Parts: sequence; structure tokens; C-alpha cells
Amino acid sequence: MLEDLVRAIEERQAILFAGAGVSMTVGLPSWQTLIEHIARELEIDLSQFDGDINHLTLAEFYRLRQGSIGPLRSWMDRNWSIPEDALKASRVHDLICRLDFPIIYTTNFDRNLETAFDLHGRDYVKIVNAKDIARVRNGVTQIVKYHGDFDDDKSIVIAETDYLERLSFESPLDIKFRSDALGKTILFVGYSMSDLNIRFLLHRLWRTWIGSGYDRDRPPSYVFMLRHNPVEEAVLEQWGLRVLTEKDCPPDQALEVFLTKLSEAVGKKKEKA
Repeated sequence: MLEDLVRAIEERQAILFAGAGVSMTVGLPSWQTLIEHIARELEIDLSQFDGDINHLTLAEFYRLRQGSIGPLRSWMDRNWSIPEDALKASRVHDLICRLDFPIIYTTNFDRNLETAFDLHGRDYVKIVNAKDIARVRNGVTQIVKYHGDFDDDKSIVIAETDYLERLSFESPLDIKFRSDALGKTILFVGYSMSDLNIRFLLHRLWRTWIGSGYDRDRPPSYVFMLRHNPVEEAVLEQWGLRVLTEKDCPPDQALEVFLTKLSEAVGKKKEKA
């Protein structure tokens, strides 16, 4: 199953789509940490919700109460930053740089990918909005901040309204993604498949191909999952995605093991070329 993916990466015809799981390998706080911070700041007793509340709804409430998401963004910026020595030692970030994807989409707000590229001496163009698209240069990796960036409060997709508005799938970055994705293989890593926003994106991409009448010509795309889940795999495969896992590997090591094997396979293919 990896052969088509390896070929696409070697030919620079693959896009990486990276989620929070990538940064969590170097200590990024979880969404639960964000929930607890908002609760403390707004003096909310989380026990009254019996766990039935998510960070989207709480961030929406924060914006209503505080009038702006700015202070929360500032807190996240300080606490979501990983020390450079930890990033430089991160095998996952090193492998992402080595694999040399021409385009990386990420739903992470943090600067960890950009910092990793800087530390490994790799050039890139960061794209947060329509204006940045004009800065694209041939041969230079694009890091597309699909849900926004800490440098631009207005770009951040964190509250419930932000997510619902993105469901139109018509923002400049959505249009760019559709254009990029139609001709390339996509590899999704670092995501929980319970993320409805990502599931919606995957479904919309599948529907676009079905509607074109050329779905049989669609480049293969992949989702890497930390654990085998036959239910999720069946649904994702219905949408034209090949599910990859690392059997008998602890979840906290699975992504690194997978990317290591992928990098080695791409290296061997380049040697034979």
C-alpha cells in the first residue's frame, strides 16, 4: 500500500496535512488544557457539565464574555510554543523536513513546523490568507496554516462560530486546498478521526471527485491512524482514503515509526532512480 505514496513523495506530488498530534509529540498541551484554562479564567465549574462540553463552545463563550478572542490567543501563543532544543531533537519534525513535501497544510496555530524548518535550514513560505498565496515560489515548501496563525487573531478558527462558518468550504484557503488536492496525493497525520471539521473536509473532497465523473482517476490519499479501528477504516475507505497504521506499536511511538519507514523507503527509491 505504501508504494504509491512513496512514489508520489519522491516525485513531489504529495501533500502533507498535519494535525495537533504532530506537535503533541514534543509536548504541545491538549485541548483539555485549554478547556481548563478558560474555565479558570471565567470562573466556570466544569463539574456541572459532567464532561459534556468542548473547547469550541467554551471558546465561543469566552469571546462573548470578553469581547475578543485576543487574550486567549495570547495565552495560547505563550503556552503552545515548544522550546527550540525540543523541536531540534524531535525525530517527527526532522522526518517531516526530510520528506520534503512541496505543500504542508496544518490546522495547528503554533509555529512549531515553521521553527523546525528554520532549525533544519529548510526554506518555506507561510500562507495564512489570500495575500500570502501571491508569495508562493517554485521549489519552496508552502506551509499553509489552514485554521489560522497566532500572528493574526482574525485568521484563527477556534470558536464554534469559526468552525461553522468554515463549513461553507469557500474561503480562499479552502479554494486553494481544493485546487491543490485534486491533482496530488494527500497524507493526513496527527488527527483524531472524531474531528468533524476534518471528516467534513474529507467527505467534501470525495464528493468533488464523485461529482466530476472521474473519481477512478483520483490520486490515492492516505490517513495515518495511531490505532487500528475497523469501523473508522471502513468509513474512510468508502470516501476513497487508504488507512495506514503501525501494528503492535505503542500509540505514542507510532507516528515516528511510520514516518521513519516512509523516509527510508523514499530514500531507497531516490537511490535507484
